[in-house]
Amino acid sequence: MTVTEPDPTTAGTRERTHTWEDPMRTAAAAAEVDGLTFLRMMAAGEVPGPPIAGTLGFAVDEVDEGQVVFSFEPAEYHFNPIGSVHGGVYATLLDSACGCAVHSALPAGARYTSLDLTVKFIRALHAGSGRVRCEGLLVHLGGRTALAEARLLDSQGRLVAHATSSCMVFRPGR
Repeated sequence: MTVTEPDPTTAGTRERTHTWEDPMRTAAAAAEVDGLTFLRMMAAGEVPGPPIAGTLGFAVDEVDEGQVVFSFEPAEYHFNPIGSVHGGVYATLLDSACGCAVHSALPAGARYTSLDLTVKFIRALHAGSGRVRCEGLLVHLGGRTALAEARLLDSQGRLVAHATSSCMVFRPGR
């Protein structure tokens, strides 16, 4: 990804470009192994991340069964019209962390989709906020549904937002 920002003391146009790999290659890799193995492969760069990760600039930092940690650096291209990071960016990170926490506990061939996402916004993020963490945790995994929660933390470890999500689980052979 390339971001070009002008001198902040002068007005100017910003430009941002990025590239991504075929997302179906990632989806195919996800179907072949259990969720924990897949997410570890993605974190290690053995399979490409999803295009949304490149679009927003976030990465998988840690993965364990039932847990995942993403991080990203807030930038101007995340801003809403009033100059802070848009709530949709928060929601995307929180939804991703919840979903991947669920995925990390699924067997090979199982899939999931979010049924709902409830987000509570606590504080604003801005360019210059530093690298932030989004921690996802599996709360319950059942036969057809799962419950997860995620916390978005600023660079000083303060809570920025919290989310809960229920997911529908699609198991092989059902």
